[in-house]
Amino acid sequence: MEESSVFEKFELQLNESAKGFLRETAKWAYFLSIVGFIGIGLLMIGAIFAGAFLATMGSMIPGANAMGSSFGAIIGVLYFILAAIYFFPVYYLFKFASNAKKAFRDNDTEALTNSLEYLKSHYKFIGIFMIAILVLYGLIFVFAILGSLMGR
Repeated sequence: MEESSVFEKFELQLNESAKGFLRETAKWAYFLSIVGFIGIGLLMIGAIFAGAFLATMGSMIPGANAMGSSFGAIIGVLYFILAAIYFFPVYYLFKFASNAKKAFRDNDTEALTNSLEYLKSHYKFIGIFMIAILVLYGLIFVFAILGSLMGR
């Protein structure tokens, strides 16, 4: 006969303080996600206008034929890529907040579980992105040192 441990019978429950903390966190996450979506929209508008502006300026400035109007297109595409990268953590934050608000409004355990899954996805994305940035910084550092040693 198998004996079950105390930990297998353990059920996590949220007291009123924990519910209040989660409710307030959801409100702030909702605010930050809305601000993030506005930022994404401004970034995309900036991609269109900066690309067009720099393309026009590149063709008007004498001696700028090396890059010409393609510089504006490159900057526009770069802004669109940044907006696409920025979209995912903001989306996950928005889904966390809206599901958490729904969970507390309707007393829905499944919605709370979904909200915490989106919060996990948000932080997982941020963590992976941070690892990628740190690796990129490390590579830049290594290549800068190699470049300075080869230049001697």
